[in-house]
Amino acid sequence: LGATGFVVGPIVDSLHNQCLLKYDVAPITLPSPFPSSDPLLASSWVVPPLLAFAYVVLGHILPRIIEFLPIPKDERLDGDNIDNKGDGRCNSNELGNKAFLAVSSTAAIIKLSEVLQTHDSIQIGADVFNMDAEIKLQLMTLADACQWIILDRTPVALIAATITAFGGPLSELPFVSAGLWDYIPEAADYTPLAMIQPGVMEGLLTGVLGNNYRDLTLSSITGPCYFAVTLDAIALGRYFYSMEEMK
Repeated sequence: LGATGFVVGPIVDSLHNQCLLKYDVAPITLPSPFPSSDPLLASSWVVPPLLAFAYVVLGHILPRIIEFLPIPKDERLDGDNIDNKGDGRCNSNELGNKAFLAVSSTAAIIKLSEVLQTHDSIQIGADVFNMDAEIKLQLMTLADACQWIILDRTPVALIAATITAFGGPLSELPFVSAGLWDYIPEAADYTPLAMIQPGVMEGLLTGVLGNNYRDLTLSSITGPCYFAVTLDAIALGRYFYSMEEMK
């Protein structure tokens, strides 16, 4: 799971990061063979180990913690069990197909975020519809909901992905504060700590994030991307676990 995050994670992440942020430490750029085109890959050497760790947390550790809650474990909301159904090899193949579809759909959702971030309107026939940040966020949320309904439907995955959709962007704040990367002005529309009032929390945040922690900016469109990444990490985790059980 960690190896998949190390290799596949930066490739998928690169589908939208060129329009959201720029890496200031150890950047990686793979130029496109076509003139006047964006690079094929724009990332940083710090990203693969971070995503390797993230995939282990999101695909294995976080779901196991959530399973301690008094909720159905691997039961889908339609009553169909995702594990231990029929022959183990057939079930493993099914989980492998779902993992592939989860990664593919996550790549599509992240690409959608890039399209929405770089376009303020969409033309359907003769009509042009303008899109503000709220509408873009709603479209991304709808895509996430479709991914979960089609590929998963388990409460554990829904809770894990929702937690990560809110907590994932916040986890970037120490890296933004440290100067590893920063969001470009066109994408930076979210200052999560701007409303923090003076007190004990202020001292903690100043020690961790510096005196200018209120000015740290993120992009709101990354929240739904974290949701999708969590679903594909969970799908991969189930598949790898099923392979271990067959040995």
